[in-house]
Amino acid sequence: MILSPSDIALPRGVSDFLPEAAAKIGSIEDRLLRVFELWGFRRIITPRLEYEDVLATGMGDELKGKTYRFDDRQSGRLLALPPDITPQIARIAATRMSALPLPHRISYSERVLRQTEIQAGRSRELFQTGVELIGLDSPEADAEMIVMAIEAMQELGLENFTVDLGQVEFCQGVFQASGLSGEPLQQLREAVSRKDSSAVASLLKEHTVPPDSARELSALPRLFGGRDVLKAAQEIASNRRSLAALDNLRQVLEILDIHGVADFLSIDLGETRGLDYHSGITFEGFVTGFGEPVCSGGRYDKLIGRYGFDAPATGFTFNLLNLLQTVERRPDLQGCAATDFLLFNTGDDRRNVLQIARQLRSLGYTTARDIIRRDYAQSLEYAKKMNIRCMLVVGNGQEPYRAVRSLDGCTVPIESGMIARPGLMNYIEESQGEN
Repeated sequence: MILSPSDIALPRGVSDFLPEAAAKIGSIEDRLLRVFELWGFRRIITPRLEYEDVLATGMGDELKGKTYRFDDRQSGRLLALPPDITPQIARIAATRMSALPLPHRISYSERVLRQTEIQAGRSRELFQTGVELIGLDSPEADAEMIVMAIEAMQELGLENFTVDLGQVEFCQGVFQASGLSGEPLQQLREAVSRKDSSAVASLLKEHTVPPDSARELSALPRLFGGRDVLKAAQEIASNRRSLAALDNLRQVLEILDIHGVADFLSIDLGETRGLDYHSGITFEGFVTGFGEPVCSGGRYDKLIGRYGFDAPATGFTFNLLNLLQTVERRPDLQGCAATDFLLFNTGDDRRNVLQIARQLRSLGYTTARDIIRRDYAQSLEYAKKMNIRCMLVVGNGQEPYRAVRSLDGCTVPIESGMIARPGLMNYIEESQGEN
């Protein structure tokens, strides 16, 4: 039975990544992990499967609704594919690492799957590369996350980006002071998240709240921008919870000023993302011209305690596929690395060419042998299409070696024994400038 193209299509929301794209994703991942390593973070690898009830302990309702679940024939329990890495880190920190001294500086790079409504360009498979800092409850720890995210974006060559800072305790204080609950409160949250001042005003006409609270709620959609937002919020806020949040944000900003990253920052005190998950500073990184955040994070002090180990925590993650779209055209981002040599054997004896291949690899040159029997022109065409720098023509002992530059077909003579010299590649590359 031969399958039709429609029969072998992928499910919507997932993709194949061919060598060029896979190499770029790998390059982005390596650069991010290197920045994390320089800050003292150590990588762990999490499992692709968890028991659903264990994983759900560390997830909010939104993530629970996006989780793929299925029965485990061995245990009879429900299994789940993690939709996010942070709950797994929380479980590991609370169980496997609880006897180790704090803080834990953990990095990771994994793929997760999420049930989602398929939209144009929206993927169900996410590549997450990030960090979790567990055991520190301080403005400096929050600032460290933000500076690391900025340094990581700079390492990728990004320039036109901003990091939007929020403080969910500010919003929580405003909402709590209103006395609203249930559906009215949910509607209010959604209106604030959309920056819809008119919708907020309509809801306040429908539901009675204290005058101070009405003033705070009316201001929330407008509290975004530069440092002047802090002054405006200070004049408007009257509840203790929100005032304490503003003080915390000021402390974080003072440390960020020491790091010299103020030009990359903006403030959004009406940010409602993660209100039921985060517990303090939150942030998202945006690249100019790209509508989705490339990274997001914040403080989540209550999560690890759900697994029996009470510890404050903060962290962030990069969405590698979003990053790929923003940086893939940069010339310094390496795609699929070119192979150095394709070995073309002119004779029937393969011993000589195999020895040469082994010598080249021992010197660190990527080397493939053209095992398929075809003529010179066909092999050279193959080398061009497969991004191979040089085709090395090997005779049966008497004929000198010839390196043919695959891009222009020019022949470079190589003296017998040259392949054993570390300077071989330099010799060929220098000849690239010759006519």
